[in-house]
This record gives sequence, C-alpha cells and structure tokens, in this order.
Amino acid sequence: MRSPQPLRNGGDNSCSPSHNPRFHSTVAEHKLRRFNLLILVFRLSSFSFSLASSVFMLTNTRGSYSPHWYHYDTFRFFLAANAIVAVYSVFEMGASVWEISRGVTLFPEVLQIWFDFGHDQVFAYLLLSASAAGTSMARTLKEMETCRASNAFCVQTDIAIALGYAAFLFLGFTSLLTGFRVVSFIINGSRFHL
Repeated sequence: MRSPQPLRNGGDNSCSPSHNPRFHSTVAEHKLRRFNLLILVFRLSSFSFSLASSVFMLTNTRGSYSPHWYHYDTFRFFLAANAIVAVYSVFEMGASVWEISRGVTLFPEVLQIWFDFGHDQVFAYLLLSASAAGTSMARTLKEMETCRASNAFCVQTDIAIALGYAAFLFLGFTSLLTGFRVVSFIINGSRFHL
C-alpha cells in the first residue's frame, strides 16, 4: 500500500495540489525568441565594431619614420581591450545561437544569466576605459608635432577609437538587456517573464 504523503528529496509527485504546470503560450515564446534575437543582434554589432577597431589600430603603420601604435602603451591597451571583447562576443554569439535554436541555455540557467550580465558589465567598462585612454592619447598627439608630421596616423587612430566607442555602446545595450534577464530571474524565477 502506497503512502498518501508526497514524495521528498526531489521526487515527482504530479498528483500534488502544489504542483502547477507552467503554461507557455506561443505569444510568450515568440516574445522570448525576439528578445534573444535582439540580444544576438547587439552582440553581433559589438563584435563587428570591436573587431573593426582592432583591425584599424593594428594596421595603423605608415613607414619607418611614421609613428606606430605599438610605441604607445595606451594604444596597446586599446587594441588588447577590443580584441578581448571581440573574442568574448564570438563566444556569447555562439551561446545566443544555441539558446535560440535549442530553447535552453548553454550553462545552467542561473549560471548563464549571471555569467552574461557580469561579463557584459566588465567588458563594457573595459572598452569604455580603453576608448577614453585612447582619446586622451590621441588628443595629446594632436597637440604635439606628431599629427602634423603624420596626419594619416592620427586619422586612422581616431577612426579606431570611434569604432571602440560604438562597440562599447552596443555592449552597453546588451548589458541592459542581460540586466533585465537578471531582474526577471530574481523576481519570477525565470530569465524572461512568460
């Protein structure tokens, strides 16, 4: 004879009145899919801008008498920050595609939410600080004879820095959306309110 008490330690007891299956409407699923696609678009934009910024800075050499980006610590930091964000964005785009196609997160849900939000915040601030440092150095070079002697170097540096700011902007938007997912998880127990 079976006991009328509910099962313990994670056992399935679908007869229990406290077990309410969650209702998922197709409208809510479409909203979640659109939300994840928006995150993917922002991640793709961040990747594109940070990669372009890295390429512009890396190819900023004119000749033996022209200044080179690797002679300046600030520009080396700028290149490294944008390259790191580009690699991170590729990983996160893969995780986003996985989530959109399979309907589940790559890591356990709570870990994935905090991983995304925490890393988006850290890398957004990294990009902002690298771009601000690059802007400061570019201004310093413009005040000196460097930009008068090699205007192309300074123009290409300005383009790279502008692309770095654009990458920060899109990573900042992504951070806002992943922040929304964290708040939704804390309030509702799910990464998106369904």
